[in-house]
Amino acid sequence: MNSVDDPDVTGGAPADGSIGKVLVVVPTYNERDNLPRIVARLRAALPEAHVLIADDNSPDGTGRIADELAAEDEQLHVLHRTAKEGLGAAYIAGFRWGLAEGFDVLVEIDADGSHQPEELPKLLRALSEGADLAIGSRWVPGGKVVNWPARREFLSRGANVYTRLMLGLPVRDATAGFRAYRASTLEKIGLSDVDSQGYCFQVDLTLRTDRNGLRIVEVPITFVERTVGTSKMSGKVINEALWRVTVWGLTGLPRRFRRHRH
Repeated sequence: MNSVDDPDVTGGAPADGSIGKVLVVVPTYNERDNLPRIVARLRAALPEAHVLIADDNSPDGTGRIADELAAEDEQLHVLHRTAKEGLGAAYIAGFRWGLAEGFDVLVEIDADGSHQPEELPKLLRALSEGADLAIGSRWVPGGKVVNWPARREFLSRGANVYTRLMLGLPVRDATAGFRAYRASTLEKIGLSDVDSQGYCFQVDLTLRTDRNGLRIVEVPITFVERTVGTSKMSGKVINEALWRVTVWGLTGLPRRFRRHRH
């Protein structure tokens, strides 16, 4: 029997509290040192789930290491992409692969260990209790960050406050990259016209989920700054998020105004 802390990830209809087949998508670019660690932790935390490594043709040999790991594990898969096209494109490719293979839940997680696989069952439990999207949140009560510089925390908190105000989202951590979607959620919100990247990709899909009237639940997590490798954060990523959120906010004002009037 599956307890509340051990959601059924092997099959069954969502109506009975189970969530079906789970695929964890791990995008990689130059993560050869982190990849074996995160895969081992994922497989230990959720043995029944499958893992898809979506590698953007990493020059450091991450793709080769992924192939070696997959050769020893039938629940580990590798998607070799031809170029570094960004986080959003990697996730979209991974989602499409998972949907085509019949998975019921698609999970996002970083390869660098900042998202702790041991907390993944909490996100899946939120889906089993009726959420359409479960977000591992740093900025809800119980959530926290470890080893982050004050500037980085200020930037993330500020970006999320701005996003919430501009878009009217009922979410405190819309930029979070640790999340679990029902397959039906991704199918309903549509992926064909998503071209946003980085943090903006996370906001984009959160906004689409909310505007489709689907249920979003934030689950408190502990975010741990990476100890190996370098962050992919850049000024370009930040600027894209800023202008896209501003445009989305301004174009959505009439809709929000009508909603409040009614």
